[in-house]
Amino acid sequence: MTARGTLPFPAPDWPGPVLKAIAVLEGKGFECYAVGGCVRDAALGETPHDWDLTTSALPEEISAAFAGLSQNLAGAKHGTVGVLVDGQMLEMTTYRVDGSYTDARHPDGVAFTRSLKEDLARRDFTINAMALHPEKGLFDPYGGMNDLQNGILRAVGDPLKRMQEDALRILRGLRFMSRLRFHPDDATEAAFFKCAPLLQKISNERVYVELTGILIGAGVREVLTRYSDVLGTVLPEILPCCGFDQYTRYHLYDVWGHIAAAVEAVRPEPLLRWVMLLHDIGKPGRFVPDEAGVGHFKGHAALSAAMAEMILRRLTMPARMIKDAVTLIRWHDAKVTAEPASIRRWMAMLGEEQFLRLLEVKRADNLAQNRAVSDRQPEIAEIRQRALTIIGEHPCLTLGELAIGGKELTALGVKNGPELGRVLNLLLNRVIEGSLPNERDALTGEAKKLFVRFGGC
Repeated sequence: MTARGTLPFPAPDWPGPVLKAIAVLEGKGFECYAVGGCVRDAALGETPHDWDLTTSALPEEISAAFAGLSQNLAGAKHGTVGVLVDGQMLEMTTYRVDGSYTDARHPDGVAFTRSLKEDLARRDFTINAMALHPEKGLFDPYGGMNDLQNGILRAVGDPLKRMQEDALRILRGLRFMSRLRFHPDDATEAAFFKCAPLLQKISNERVYVELTGILIGAGVREVLTRYSDVLGTVLPEILPCCGFDQYTRYHLYDVWGHIAAAVEAVRPEPLLRWVMLLHDIGKPGRFVPDEAGVGHFKGHAALSAAMAEMILRRLTMPARMIKDAVTLIRWHDAKVTAEPASIRRWMAMLGEEQFLRLLEVKRADNLAQNRAVSDRQPEIAEIRQRALTIIGEHPCLTLGELAIGGKELTALGVKNGPELGRVLNLLLNRVIEGSLPNERDALTGEAKKLFVRFGGC
């Protein structure tokens, strides 16, 4: 136990409701500590978002201590009671020892204990097995602070047992490594590889959450390249990419190496990171060498998009994100020029936000290629700047933004519905390409010419 004055890190700014909850339980004769992620984040100098409390009080004792306050007792049989303290819902969990695990995810049962050390012994990694008290300081029986200071990810106790108990801990470990740029000790890493097949028992929803956490981390590239076999148990589609030589001077890496570099190169936003992870997933299925042995991948973008849609649906990504991701993957290799008309056409098809995302995808894709042969960074930067200028001009990109509509065409004598739509789309296309201003008189005059050309509608 470390005294408050000798904490190995600055004391966190304890929220009032947390201090109050600790005081209430201690006033009833029980121990109470902040535990887990909030302690880890505080030690890293970050502001904890969630404060989880652990206590020697049994669930019914917790409930009684906060009688009169709103409570959530859904997890009471597992030791967790939620209490609304001064507007903040706090989860307080009784010190416990987990029973056996038969589904590689959840304990079959739990036994309550009065020992904080025993409770911390059941946790996944040492950096998450620390407890903190506002006056008594840090309780760190398993060396979590030392590992935190040295950038080491180490399982509590026997790594093999920890991963076999709950296979999701493998992905959680990779997430911590990606986020914090930590490295596992040898035994923990060996357990990741040996227990990886157990990940197939984990729900797709949980896998998606952890994979997203891995993807947005600063150390994602190293995790993707070093642990592709582990990740391949939940994303088997990536395995053909690993070690697949592209046989072209435009690339420095195999397909998976390029993918990992591209993920790192794009902004750490979940949608964009998922797009880069899957943008070339179809390349092995479209590889064709020419007579000189140079590799070609015609149609790989369409195949990658189809595969990505299947993968993301399986992993339960939100439908809107799937649509955006698949669209970006489908067009990631398409030709885009700096011509204003070209930019407006792409914006009309994708929307302004999606077009800017496409440029981010193209930029990251190129950064992961052999730029000594093909450096498109200046070109992409120019396209982006022109796109921002065009957006600032509020261009007409949709039928709804045309200065005339169906009412005006009907007044000109266009009665046929399909022909009316045809004329409106022709007018829009000319506005987008810049050959016709989006002005009522100009559009009306052009519509009359089209009306005459079509011989009446």
